[in-house]
Amino acid sequence: MSDVSVETGTYEAKMGDYFALLKPRVMSLVIFTALVGMLVAPVPVHPFVGFVAILCIAVGAGASGALNMWWDADIDAKMKRTVGRPIPSGRVQPGEALGIGLALSGFSVVLLALATNFFAAGLLAFTIFFYAVIYSMWLKRSTPQNIVIGGAAGAFPPMVGWAVATGGASIESVLMFALIFMWTPPHFWSLALFVKTDYGDAGVPMLNVTHGTRSTRNHILVYTFLLAPVAIGLGFTSIGGPIYLATAVVMNAWFLKGAYKVWKRDDADAEADKFKAERAVFKTSLYYLFAHFVALLVEGILRTTGAGGVA
Repeated sequence: MSDVSVETGTYEAKMGDYFALLKPRVMSLVIFTALVGMLVAPVPVHPFVGFVAILCIAVGAGASGALNMWWDADIDAKMKRTVGRPIPSGRVQPGEALGIGLALSGFSVVLLALATNFFAAGLLAFTIFFYAVIYSMWLKRSTPQNIVIGGAAGAFPPMVGWAVATGGASIESVLMFALIFMWTPPHFWSLALFVKTDYGDAGVPMLNVTHGTRSTRNHILVYTFLLAPVAIGLGFTSIGGPIYLATAVVMNAWFLKGAYKVWKRDDADAEADKFKAERAVFKTSLYYLFAHFVALLVEGILRTTGAGGVA
């Protein structure tokens, strides 16, 4: 069956097109970090309540993605990396994306409040607002620090997960937030170095566009250095332990080594080998975050089973 209406010549959106609006890749990271935040908390959560909570957080993340795609449709159409998204490709209409984003936002926040507590629901609502309004509508197009400040949106999920269990915040949840917050700039700036024409063509004031690649390389190294003590420090809290500390030391050494390689290079070096070091740091950053949260989860399981961890 054709996806194009014979009568109108318009494309008929499929379920997959609407699902793509929710940014499933980003959603998977949100689900994972929120789940870890909830499971490592000192207060146990009933499995059914936990399932509903993670579902709400996932839907809230998807709502943020839909609202972001609605607002950014014009610049998405100018970038090779995003031109195939549902709105610029014509598969979903902007009004549909806006309606889906608003509906899912309300649904996720209200259901989370009813299933868990108002603090967790309020934090989820603020996360959606921060990503859709503060980051997408304001920071992204107005300042090269868009990724630095806007990174808070992606850092809130483990705090929400922790709040589901405890009804509040703590040094542990704040440090999980800080880990993702400090990780975000070097993660995205390393990507920006090898997709620089995309951001420039779209008029997005990414650091490499406004201040040049040398400044971007400097910032990547500085933020990677600042990230290390945050990541390692988390290991000395109640949710840390020897497995997490070993993971943090190894991963931060690996990340710093890659950032140093990127810092030493110039544009000629990067273009000569097709941004090999920059691509490697971006790839490392993905392993980096996953490894830290897996280690936290392992420590949590060991504590629950009485097999180890920090008391």
